Amino acid sequence: MQRRRSCGRARLTAALTFVLLLAAAPAPAQGDYPDRPIRLIVGFAAGGGNDIFARLVAAKLSDMLGQPVVVENRPGAGGSLGAEAVIKAPPDGYTLFMGTSSNAIDAALMPNLGYDFARDIAPVSPVNRINLVLEANPAFPAASVAELIAQAKADPGKIDIASPSTGTPPYMAVELFKMIAGIDIVHIPYGAEGQMVTDLLGGQQKVAIGGISSSIGHIRSGKLRVLALTGAARIDALPGVPTVGETMPGFEASGWSGIVAPKGTPAAVIDRLYAAVRAIQANAEFKVRLAELGVSVLMMAPAEFGAFIAAETAKWAEVVKFAGLKPH
Repeated sequence: MQRRRSCGRARLTAALTFVLLLAAAPAPAQGDYPDRPIRLIVGFAAGGGNDIFARLVAAKLSDMLGQPVVVENRPGAGGSLGAEAVIKAPPDGYTLFMGTSSNAIDAALMPNLGYDFARDIAPVSPVNRINLVLEANPAFPAASVAELIAQAKADPGKIDIASPSTGTPPYMAVELFKMIAGIDIVHIPYGAEGQMVTDLLGGQQKVAIGGISSSIGHIRSGKLRVLALTGAARIDALPGVPTVGETMPGFEASGWSGIVAPKGTPAAVIDRLYAAVRAIQANAEFKVRLAELGVSVLMMAPAEFGAFIAAETAKWAEVVKFAGLKPH
């Protein structure tokens, strides 16, 4: 009997010791995140628009999270190399990616990527929407979207419209414009947007779709005429300028960038990052800096952002098919 009591006390003591050890151990939850530096991978070279946005966000995230957020450039294949590096990274919140509209377009242009961007990432938050402009040399007779469409229908195959290189958001915007308007215009892609703007200024090209940052100075000086914005809404940077969608309902084309993580990243980490990005977007200084670059803040919750990426992927796949672009 005494031996049984001794054994019982020993088991009770062992159990209590185990409970106390558990209570003293660090919690496995994400409450301490982050406790070391975070990498923010950019799929393009340093100095480009996506890199500039990433560095603005990284500096603010570092302040808010109390850990360095280091931008790492992995250019190549339209941003897909950087995306692949993040998708294959551990889902612990310490490797993030500055995703862009190019990743949604690449899903149709590069079917052999080996991953599905919309499926294989955990969306955190968009950061900004990159406005595009339908612009023209002042000598071009059409001064509005309606006049351009009317002229193209009166002279099918006689009007050229320029854009940056194949697969870029402005290039896809031209093809979407052709598809929805039902017009026959000749698409002239350039290897570099700077040369396209130069030719537009010189009159070698009469009309184009390009990024607002490359043209806004020329538009304000009167050297270029803006017919419309290609995004969903008007912007303060170009007051009074309508959107293409106001004339042609259903049209919306713009670039965007946003933060994503590897699929399987804990919800608590996603929530922490999302809250930090929203706080950054609410910062007046940050919004002014984006406005100076001709872009606007884009806010969505993680689930909404994921649905947005899926919708963008499906939309551009349809445009790729319409345009007859060959996957590569």
